[in-house]
Amino acid sequence: MIKPLKIILSIVASLVFLVMILVGAATFLIDPNSFKPEITTAVKNKINRNLVIEGDIKLAFFPVLAITTGKITLSNATGFEHQAFATLEESHISIALLPLLSEKIEVSGIVLQGLVLNLTKNQQGINNWDDLVKPNTSSLVSPATSPQQLTTTNAALGTFAIGALTLVDAQINWKNTHTGKNTLIKDLNLTTDKVIFDQPVTVDLAFVSVNAGTQMTDTVKLTTSFTINKQLNTVALNHSNLQVTATGETVPNKSLTAQLTIVDAAASLPSQSFKVTGLQLKTGDLTVDAVLSGNYLNENAVFQGAVSIASFSPAKLMKDFAIKAPVMRDATALNKLAISFDASATKASLNVQNLVINLDDALIKGSTSINNFAAPAITFNLAVDTLDVDRYLPPVEKTKKPITSPTIALTAGASSIPVETLRKLNANGDLTIATLKVNELNLQDVHFHLAAKDGVVTTAQTIKQFYQGDYAGNLTMDVRNAQPVLAINEKLSHVQIDPLLNDFRGKATITGTLDAAAQLQGRGNTAAELKASLNGYLKFLYKDGAIIGFNLQNIIDKGKSLLKGTEPVADNNEQTPFFAISGAAAIQNGLMFNNDLLIKTAKVQATGNGTANLVNEQLNYKLTVNLLKEKATATEPDRFHAMPVVVNVGGTFSNPTYNLDVSALLTEKTKERVETVIETLKTDENKAKVEKVLDNLKPEDKEKLKTLAPKLGKLFKKLF
Repeated sequence: MIKPLKIILSIVASLVFLVMILVGAATFLIDPNSFKPEITTAVKNKINRNLVIEGDIKLAFFPVLAITTGKITLSNATGFEHQAFATLEESHISIALLPLLSEKIEVSGIVLQGLVLNLTKNQQGINNWDDLVKPNTSSLVSPATSPQQLTTTNAALGTFAIGALTLVDAQINWKNTHTGKNTLIKDLNLTTDKVIFDQPVTVDLAFVSVNAGTQMTDTVKLTTSFTINKQLNTVALNHSNLQVTATGETVPNKSLTAQLTIVDAAASLPSQSFKVTGLQLKTGDLTVDAVLSGNYLNENAVFQGAVSIASFSPAKLMKDFAIKAPVMRDATALNKLAISFDASATKASLNVQNLVINLDDALIKGSTSINNFAAPAITFNLAVDTLDVDRYLPPVEKTKKPITSPTIALTAGASSIPVETLRKLNANGDLTIATLKVNELNLQDVHFHLAAKDGVVTTAQTIKQFYQGDYAGNLTMDVRNAQPVLAINEKLSHVQIDPLLNDFRGKATITGTLDAAAQLQGRGNTAAELKASLNGYLKFLYKDGAIIGFNLQNIIDKGKSLLKGTEPVADNNEQTPFFAISGAAAIQNGLMFNNDLLIKTAKVQATGNGTANLVNEQLNYKLTVNLLKEKATATEPDRFHAMPVVVNVGGTFSNPTYNLDVSALLTEKTKERVETVIETLKTDENKAKVEKVLDNLKPEDKEKLKTLAPKLGKLFKKLF
């Protein structure tokens, strides 16, 4: 659509030139119609096209010299279809008489009625108007033009002036057989004031553009006032208003209107500068205001500007543009967005300062820059007051969220980015957030630093207020090879784990104060590959808390009752208070080994060893619990009772299971007692008592008891 508009003035000028031939021929003749053959012959000789003049040519001599024509047809260029290149239903041209006495030509008015242009580009990329608008390079004003030449050119322009120009009901058919795209510009109407150099000229333009391929229609209206100097190197626009309404099946909601207004705009070729003030672009609820300027337009162009986007609803804008909005946890999210910034740019860089973004309840301030658009180098420094990320995340059940750390979560996010993108990433910057909510965790004083270059991405993140403690972590991702290599370091200090787990998963499985550290390395393109290749170590220390859902004392009491043959005391308090839980673990290819777990409570001290599979999250762990004596004696200085209790821990990370290892309860001395007890189990009364005890055992514990002694096994066979 734009290209035909660029050449329309050249085409119109050619038609005006043809009509001027009529004026020159008819000025001294009584009947200009008798010279139609000479006029058409002159056109044929000049541009090798056929001109057909239908109807009469009429002249008027007072108060202006005027000529009126009927229908005029100009044939197409050689090699193109037989359709006429241009037709004109009617034209009227007026020339002021008095300026002619001073050897000046002043066209006081031009009216072209029903102009139709059929513009075509063939398969070879040749246009059917090329022969009409070939530039005469010898007449162009170049930087090397001498002052004398420039003076002569300006003098020539001073002898020619154009009055008001009017196009009524014009039409342009644009057919590009080279690309297969066809566009129709119809209902084209143009009116201008008298064109006088260094004085404002009002322009009113309207047309309808129809794209045959997309069946989309654009209705365009433009009003402006422009001023141009005699040297044609300085132009100014005032109070410009451009309105475009697009309609069609492919247009959001089948209709969309955009309006551009400019209070003032000026461009100067001598100073190589431009300035635009009062620019406003508006479509729907979106309004953009700007002030722009530029210098050194020939080579090292520099642009500056201040841009502001008034508050609008991104959610509503997406709906207006038929864009499907993502499903978010908060249905009211993306309801308010406003942006403002100052920018400077060159052909290869962009620098944004004084950036202010209001997104819902968040305020973001800072700066950013991009150097070398071909291979972008990005820097940023952003500060956020309050940001609730959860509002924009998809819904998820708390209980199904895997337990993770900030750096591990960041690793998962980075792993979802294509490796090629990370390899090309060249960025350095800082992000600080005063209050952050993410995955239901409430964090304060968060700082994030990113440095990425030449395929190595490093991050450092700290949280100064992390559930009454603090957090520090860093990530290094090397993506220079086919498989990314990661290194992770993290440290938690004095974190209250109870409120953290309640926020994150809605339920705490352990309480207390946590100190922990980890160093991990892995490689892979997916999260599963990274877990399977993970190596490193971690250590932890819980203080003054409780394990929820696991009552170690209750398990011990059941073991005691089993040996004594008594009923266990019911205890529904499913937790194990502790003074401290500590340990360290080594990780080899995704399997975590721990051999030094130590749990200290008021009544017991437990040690543990086993494995945890990070890939399938399976637990295979054993706790050995020793009962503490209330007071050591001279004959029994040992702090522990002789009989330990062993608890097997299985299941998964999210759903662990705890089972008492009954066979471990029975020492050699206890086994001898069992042999003695068996002899007493002769009567039905005693047998019934045993059955009652056995009813309280789990099936797996019964099977273990069967293997303790042959006689005991025989007894169980009789009992069952």
